[in-house]
Amino acid sequence: MGATLLCELGLFLLCTLLCSGHAQAAVLTIEPKSSSYFIGEFVTFKCDMNEGRDTDWYYAINKDGRDFVRYSEYKVYTLEMRSTDRSGKYQCYGSSKWSDYTKNSNTVSVTVLAGKPRATLTAGTTIIPVGGSVTLTCSVQSSDGWKYEWFRRTQTTSEVQIRDQQNRDIRVSQGGIYSCRGTRGNPVYYTDISDDVTIEKTFSNKVVVKQQPNWPQIFRGETITLTCEVQEGGETTEWWYEWRGPRTPTQWTHNNDVTFRVSESSSGDYMCKSRRRDDSYSSTEWSEAFTLSASTDQPRAQITSDMRDIPVAGSVTLTCSVNSSSSSGWKYYWYRDENSSEPLTTQDAVFHSNGQISVSQEGLYRCRGGRGNPVYYTEDSQSVRIDHRADVPTAEISLFPVLMIVGLISGITLIFLLLLYCCKKFKGAANEQTLNRDEDQQQVYSSLLHGDRCVYETVRRCENTENGPAEGDYTNVTSVIQLEVINRTRQRGDPEESSDYNNVNPNSATALKS
Repeated sequence: MGATLLCELGLFLLCTLLCSGHAQAAVLTIEPKSSSYFIGEFVTFKCDMNEGRDTDWYYAINKDGRDFVRYSEYKVYTLEMRSTDRSGKYQCYGSSKWSDYTKNSNTVSVTVLAGKPRATLTAGTTIIPVGGSVTLTCSVQSSDGWKYEWFRRTQTTSEVQIRDQQNRDIRVSQGGIYSCRGTRGNPVYYTDISDDVTIEKTFSNKVVVKQQPNWPQIFRGETITLTCEVQEGGETTEWWYEWRGPRTPTQWTHNNDVTFRVSESSSGDYMCKSRRRDDSYSSTEWSEAFTLSASTDQPRAQITSDMRDIPVAGSVTLTCSVNSSSSSGWKYYWYRDENSSEPLTTQDAVFHSNGQISVSQEGLYRCRGGRGNPVYYTEDSQSVRIDHRADVPTAEISLFPVLMIVGLISGITLIFLLLLYCCKKFKGAANEQTLNRDEDQQQVYSSLLHGDRCVYETVRRCENTENGPAEGDYTNVTSVIQLEVINRTRQRGDPEESSDYNNVNPNSATALKS
C-alpha cells in the first residue's frame, strides 16, 4: 500500500509540472528583429518564461556567459547600443520567486555596426511615361526591420513628407525630387536621408534636333548651330532645354540652340529634350539622335573658262564650283594675279549667277568658295591665264579669204568684159578705117591708071565716074606707097626720080605690083 501511494504522488507531481508549463523552455526575443544594429540604436530584449505568471519570476540577462543585467521583476529590457562592444551572444534567465527553480532561454547573437547608415533610393526609371508611373525603392544595407519615410520637393517648393507611405516600395506619377530614410526601434532610430532622385514626367510633345545651316557635309573649322525644336503645340509654352552630345552642355538652359566650331571631336550623336519653365520636373522625351559627321579634308574650288583668249570688244566667262557633294551654300570670291588678296568687284568683272563671271581684262584668275558666319573658305582653285586675242575678230578673219577671192574673181571678170567690149569697139573702128582706106586707095589707084592729074600734085580722094580700077589693085598697098614716094620726089624736083616716073607705064599691072 505504501508503494501505491508513492506512485500516485509521483503522477500528481508530474501532472502538476506539465499543467503549469514547466516543460516549455524560456524564450529570448529582441526588437527590432535584425541581425545587426547601429551605434545609437535601442534594442529591446524580452524574456518569456512560458510558465506561470510574469510576476512569478525574476529576470536576468547575460552576455557571452557573463552577467550583463542583474535580476529584476521586468521581463522587457531596452538596451542602447553605444558602441560596437555591445556585440555578442545574449541569453536570459528566469528564477521563480517561490522556489529555487530557474530557467535558461535561447541565445541571440547581436552585431553592432559603427557609423550611421544611409538609406538608398533607387528607381526603376526616372522618366514617367505619358499616363504612367514609376516605382521607387528605399533600403538600408545589412539590416532588417525598417520602416520608411518618403519626401518630395521641387526647385521652387520645400521638402514635404509623403503621408501614408511607409513601405519599402512606392509608385509615383508626379515629377519632382524624391528622397527617403529608414526608421526603426522605440525610441525611433533614423538613418540618414538618401541621395536625391529626380523623377521627370513625360509630356506628349516631341522634339527634334535641326542643324543650321543645313548643309549635307560639314568640314572641320566650320561653325554650325544645332537647334532643339518642340513640336505639336510647343510654340505656346516657355521651355527649358537640355542637351546630350560630344560638344553640348548637359545642364538645363533657356537657349534652344548651341553654336560651336566643328572639330574632329565634334562627330557623334546629339539629342535634346525640353521642359516647361513652370514645371521643372516634367519634360519631353529625348529626341532622336542627330548624327554629325565632320570631314577633316578642306575642299578645293575648281575654275573653268569657255575660252582662254578675249575676243575684240568681247569677254571670257569663268565658272567657279565646289565638289557637288558639298556644294550647298557656297558663295564665290574671284581674284586676279597671284599676289592679289582683294576679291574682284563689279568694276572688274560682270557678275552673273553665283559662281560665274565675265571678264574682259587679261590676267591670271583664280577663285575660292566661302560660306557660313564667320565665313569658312575653301582652298584656292588653280589659276587660269586669260589673254587678249588679235584685233581682227574671229568672224572677220574667217570671211576675209572668201571675200577677197570673190572680189578678185569679180574684178577679173569685169576687166575681162571691159576688154572684150573695147576689143569689139576697136575692131569695128579698125574695120571701118580699113574699109575707108581701101576706098581711098582704090580711087588713087584708079586715078593713076587713068592718068588723073591730081595724083601728081597730091594724094587725095579723087572722083572718078568713069571706068573703075582693076580688082587686084584695091589691095596692093605697095603700089600706093610707091606712088606716094614718086609724088614726094616730084615735088622736090628730083630729075632722076622724075625720069623714072616718066618711064612708068600706067597700063602695066606688073610694074605697079612690083
